[in-house]
Amino acid sequence: MLTIPFAAAAVLLIAALLTDLRSMLIPNRLTVSFFAAGCLYQTIVGGWSGLWTGLVGAAAGFVPLFILHMARGIGAGDVKLFAALGTWVGANTVLQMMMYAILYAGLIGVLLVLFNRPFSRRMFSGLLLLLHRGTEPRRKELGGWAAGGTTFPFMLAVVPGALTAWLMLT
Repeated sequence: MLTIPFAAAAVLLIAALLTDLRSMLIPNRLTVSFFAAGCLYQTIVGGWSGLWTGLVGAAAGFVPLFILHMARGIGAGDVKLFAALGTWVGANTVLQMMMYAILYAGLIGVLLVLFNRPFSRRMFSGLLLLLHRGTEPRRKELGGWAAGGTTFPFMLAVVPGALTAWLMLT
């Protein structure tokens, strides 16, 4: 089921994952450009109806997570990411991605609570460093979020959530 919208969503997710792991930020230039490209694509493919479908998908991705953001549950970049995803994959798929991402985030949260010990934090940070090649300053930057043990990049839950939703659709 590799279509242009799902390929674009995959590229967006990979880029967001990399930036979120490095800095726990998803840049506006990434989300806004994919949102605009998604609207343009939907308009070209489906005319005004296609644009409307893309905007409904964006709203479906934006509104629930905006409420969660207002409760300080996630960052604004995650909210905008799901709006951009919604323009590409539509309301139904983005809501499924969101549901699975929240479930995975809960699992990660439980694991952080269970394993939030100094030794476990060092092991987790070490695992991340093994997965990332680069200079030592970049390694410290990548694993910095793991040192606190109370927050984590939401993209660690979003990517498996998106994969699960896609697998359920096929």
